[in-house]
Amino acid sequence: MHAGISSRSQGLNQIGDHMTKFMVLYMASPEAFAQMMQSTPEQQQKGMAAWMAWMNKNRDSIVEGGGPIGKTKRVDGRGASDMKNGIGGYSIVQANSHDDAVKLFGSDHPHLQVPGAWVEISEIRSIPGM
Repeated sequence: MHAGISSRSQGLNQIGDHMTKFMVLYMASPEAFAQMMQSTPEQQQKGMAAWMAWMNKNRDSIVEGGGPIGKTKRVDGRGASDMKNGIGGYSIVQANSHDDAVKLFGSDHPHLQVPGAWVEISEIRSIPGM
């Protein structure tokens, strides 16, 4: 899903003078992801081409291309258990503002072609004193 884009390691949330990093989560129901995994090789190739076109177009904003998220384990005070969630993948992008980060993900973004899919974009904040 995100192959071909190299990571650019950044120590802090602020990049340069004005850029901020954002965690992007590619969301949909577990059922929608399961259905997507049953697509034909031709559909998968078309989807990958759309992802690569979007990533190449936004190359300067992508800090880490990320990748698909696999099986999830929940760990709490009682131990670990299997769970399902709506996270299908992630990326880290940079932008001047939260609104500018949102603009990278218009209705034509490849992930939004999955029925019922959405994207969550959260600012990665610095830890004071670190």
